[in-house]
Amino acid sequence: MKKLILLLALIPTLIYAQNTISGVFVPAEQYTYAFLYHATPTGAEYVNRAELSEDGSFSIVLDSTMNAGIYKIVYALPPEENNFDFIYNGKESVAFSFNLDNGLEFTKSNDNKLWASYIKSMDMVNMTISNFYTQESTDKKAFADIIKTLSNTQKAYEESSKDMLSSAFVKANSPYIPETFEDLSTYSKNLKRTYLKNVDFSNTLLQSSDFLVDRVLAYIFGMSANTSNETYKKDVDDLMASIGEGNIHIKTILFEMIWTRFKDLDNPELANYVSDNHLLELSKQTGYQALTEQLIVYKNNSIGNKAGNFDLTITKDEKTITTTLHDLDIANQYVLLFWSSTCGHCLEELPKIKALLADKKDVKVIAFGLEDDAIGWQKAIVNYPDFIHVLGLGKWDNPTSNTYGIESTPSFFVLDKDKTIIAKPYDAEALKAILE
Repeated sequence: MKKLILLLALIPTLIYAQNTISGVFVPAEQYTYAFLYHATPTGAEYVNRAELSEDGSFSIVLDSTMNAGIYKIVYALPPEENNFDFIYNGKESVAFSFNLDNGLEFTKSNDNKLWASYIKSMDMVNMTISNFYTQESTDKKAFADIIKTLSNTQKAYEESSKDMLSSAFVKANSPYIPETFEDLSTYSKNLKRTYLKNVDFSNTLLQSSDFLVDRVLAYIFGMSANTSNETYKKDVDDLMASIGEGNIHIKTILFEMIWTRFKDLDNPELANYVSDNHLLELSKQTGYQALTEQLIVYKNNSIGNKAGNFDLTITKDEKTITTTLHDLDIANQYVLLFWSSTCGHCLEELPKIKALLADKKDVKVIAFGLEDDAIGWQKAIVNYPDFIHVLGLGKWDNPTSNTYGIESTPSFFVLDKDKTIIAKPYDAEALKAILE
């Protein structure tokens, strides 16, 4: 009986000791659920979810065994674009308000409130520095006063964040502090030179948050007026040196992000540079087979490389001849088009290509249909008797489409007589510009 009484007496204490993650989303009608994840250096683990009330509020009670670290709230789709990180120190509840106009504001949690206050304070000082240079001022005393404020702000927050998880972020964000007056050019160079100096890439808190991603993106893509490929290459190599030995998982994540950005910017030279010099080896070391294959496929299909070979048939002298792309010798240029009879955009593009090439006898279209079955494809190709048609069953799992890294239809490749890739236009209009 005494044990039971003791247990009952402890229940209020246990309930009281539980922490919560709570928030309010505004406007409430635009949100339905809040999903809570525990962020790790290599991903995110689902914890719980809560349906929002009519006023946009929610609350999730945390199990007492939940570890301190970085957590993530996902509030809309797609999840990778509609989320934010926060610190949970295991000692206090976290509460916030999220407004489409005003952004994120923490109302409970000393760690998160301090970090948010620090960012706001540093932004104000950096804006003052920006205004100083914008006005082309050479007032050395004014410059010294601004830099003193910058230094004092950093020191104050480092002192305030001692023994807090936010301390890792405050230290990693330490700004460049000039010792004397510097003109804009000198200051900008030194700012970039020291931008990663205080970042501990091995810190699991930093690895689990968006901090490293944001820092690296700013370093590579936002700190230099010179955006030549050679500058980018140097910055990529300097980033690797700054990270140092080990940390292969975070290196893989960061360099995959950089590779993807260059790929999206349609800069194969830099994308392949990142892959050849850093990322391909990292993907192999981490056993990231899907990325390894993606890097190889992308490079193999870059402009200047020979197109992948595949079988096809042509009609010559009223006879059907089986041959291959590489052995084909009936034109000076070829337009290799991956399309599908179920793709509405493809069906709009094909007549344009037919009209565009009507008087270009030295250009031949090879239309590779990615299909689940042959029925729709057979009906559609009747309208294009001058094209060489290839049926690719299996659609996205077709070995040829995989070889070419096809992610969407239509996809175009312009090949020369020797089947070297000379262009990769986005549509018929871009193809027209290339051929002309």
